[in-house]
Amino acid sequence: MGLKRKNIQCCMVLTFIIWLSICSKLPAVQDRADLANNAIPRLEKVLQDNIASFWYNKSLDRINGGYTINFGPKGESKGPGTKMIVTQARTMWLFARLARAGYESEKNIEAAEHGYRFLKEKMWDAENGGFYWEVDAAGNEKLKPRKHLYGQSFALYAISEYFLATQRQDVLDFAMRFFDLLEGKSHDKIYGGYVEFFNQDWTPVGVGENSYMGAPADMKLMNTHLHLLEAMTTYYRACKLPLARERLIELINIESNVVVRKDLGACTDKYDRDWTPRLEADYARVSYGHDIENIWLLMDACNAAEIANYPFGDLYRTLFGYSLKYGYDQAAGGFYDSGLFNQPADRLTKVWWVEAEAIVSSLYMNRLTADPQYLDIFGQTYDYIEKHLVDFENGEWHASVTTRGAVQGDKANIWKAGYHNGRAMIECLEILKQWKN
Repeated sequence: MGLKRKNIQCCMVLTFIIWLSICSKLPAVQDRADLANNAIPRLEKVLQDNIASFWYNKSLDRINGGYTINFGPKGESKGPGTKMIVTQARTMWLFARLARAGYESEKNIEAAEHGYRFLKEKMWDAENGGFYWEVDAAGNEKLKPRKHLYGQSFALYAISEYFLATQRQDVLDFAMRFFDLLEGKSHDKIYGGYVEFFNQDWTPVGVGENSYMGAPADMKLMNTHLHLLEAMTTYYRACKLPLARERLIELINIESNVVVRKDLGACTDKYDRDWTPRLEADYARVSYGHDIENIWLLMDACNAAEIANYPFGDLYRTLFGYSLKYGYDQAAGGFYDSGLFNQPADRLTKVWWVEAEAIVSSLYMNRLTADPQYLDIFGQTYDYIEKHLVDFENGEWHASVTTRGAVQGDKANIWKAGYHNGRAMIECLEILKQWKN
């Protein structure tokens, strides 16, 4: 009887411990639900009334095709401008992604098709393949005809997303033909990753020249490979081909290992072709936005490739923790631009895309770890976004905010479109809706 009583007592203790464990997690679950209930209507308003409406009403160039992406601080027109593959593709991607997420699908499919036609008819190099970097408003003059993988990545991203939104076989066929071209022309079979910059006919660029990204033409960039990662993630979801998964895993390895300085706990951007890091002068700098963006893009890539994220958890915490330590504004919320190694940020502007990526990464981190600090970072940073970046009067987000709180920059130019902030709203809403009561 004594042994039986002892066993009963042990069971009761074990049950109590399990109950405590469950109860200890309930507040976090409740925090998620409370956050979702509060944040969803706010994010929906910003997505639909501030971002999507701005781009649909202003950007579709009904005369020349493609998108006009040239608006001043108050959303005023600054003329037709030029058309660059990065933001033309990003805008096409936004409309396709909005449609796939269920926002006015018919209208947004039409807007994406508008951009898709311009990419195929005006920006695609019919002789050599690949997309020109920059053309005039009509698409007739090739202002920068060389090929850079940063721009090519966004084209693959947009076309793949357009297929996911429409399920059109001809779109997927074009994406697969484009992938095969990139595989043959730019994949680095010796050192891994991709050679980034080429002449118009895909021949090598001369030594000593800079690429369209401002770096020496023979360098590989974390930044370029980060966007190749997101493009390959979406392309693989579209095609499910084994070679696409192989390249996706290769890019996961690069962005989770090669570009990470292990003694620092942060990433750097510049590399020789054999992935020797370049750390001289201003290359020894951490971009908090890219590190934070890298975290959730890696998570999404692993999800697409059906690879567990948990073995990467320590890396994700380390990267986020470094940016939080050196680059986060504990008082007002939001992340600064960048800083030197192991030093507080010295470029203190808060840039729209950095804050957009921060709120996505915060929710991804909480979903993976259940650590409530990431909910706090999301809440504080989103409050900052609404207060300082969202222009509720004129639409879209301000480009940046100074340390004195002054907004600056255009609403749209060849480097600023609705992709970072539009994507952030969509991604965050998809997570928050899973947590809503």
